[in-house]
Amino acid sequence: MGDFDFFVGTWNVVNRRLRKRLVGSDEWEEFPGVSVAHGFFAGGGHFDEITFPTKGSAGATIRIFDPARQEWSIYWMSSDVGVLGLPPMVGRFVDGVGHFYADDQHEGRPVRCRFIWSGISATTARWEQAFSVDGEQTWETNWIMTFTRASD
Repeated sequence: MGDFDFFVGTWNVVNRRLRKRLVGSDEWEEFPGVSVAHGFFAGGGHFDEITFPTKGSAGATIRIFDPARQEWSIYWMSSDVGVLGLPPMVGRFVDGVGHFYADDQHEGRPVRCRFIWSGISATTARWEQAFSVDGEQTWETNWIMTFTRASD
């Protein structure tokens, strides 16, 4: 528990996202975001909302810790879709780096999805998403968020 306590507060976010995924593209789009995160259950749960002002949309994440399995489940939702995304990403932090996985789909195609949380300090953090279509032999990173803590 408490792995996401670092994230409580307000963050400025630089998003880099592949324009097209799983087609060998190297064309990235960059756009800003602002994330506001809160903790609950004494560090066993976290919620954040991120707004993308240039996109006219927002997203939210719920993270819940399972003490019996020592794992986090991460659920995403978007104002563009209006439903809770399933399945959750599941994983844990080891030596300050979080790895989370799920079997999912991208445009109807089965993918293995991975989130990595790294570079965590009092004022910075990095999140990235990658897809694999070959049983985790290779990964295509398709979204990177660089977080900088906002001034109070």
